[in-house]
Amino acid sequence: MSDTFKRLERAELDARLPLERILAAVRFNQDGLIPAIAQQHDSGEVLMMAWMNREALEETLASGRVCYWSRSRGKLWRKGESSGQQQHLRAASLDCDGDTLLLQVEQNGPACHTGRRSCFYVALEGEEARITSEPLIDPDTLYGKPSKEG
Repeated sequence: MSDTFKRLERAELDARLPLERILAAVRFNQDGLIPAIAQQHDSGEVLMMAWMNREALEETLASGRVCYWSRSRGKLWRKGESSGQQQHLRAASLDCDGDTLLLQVEQNGPACHTGRRSCFYVALEGEEARITSEPLIDPDTLYGKPSKEG
């Protein structure tokens, strides 16, 4: 854990630090990425998990429109650029170790490339896996063809 995040363990309520100092201490993995969990800001529903590099994180914080790093495409991926199902940032938080992001978002339509509201629709129950939701929109309608990422 970085010294910055170790010191934050004892920080007082409402203490303020320069954003650049925190971003410099973020613990990106060996590929320069950090997991980002998107959660609907008003309901608490967990929508998806994707990856961000520093550029995607900085763009998201500056623009308010959520941007991820697409590992399959090898480039920045602005959520909804092909489907129209954008995410708008309401709040962003780092965990105590500085290695995971929680994004509070306003999700327009489905978050998942399957057309479902959430990517977390496969419930593991005992000896079975159960599908817990139906697509809101047919994925072919969203993308015109099958896709790997939403």
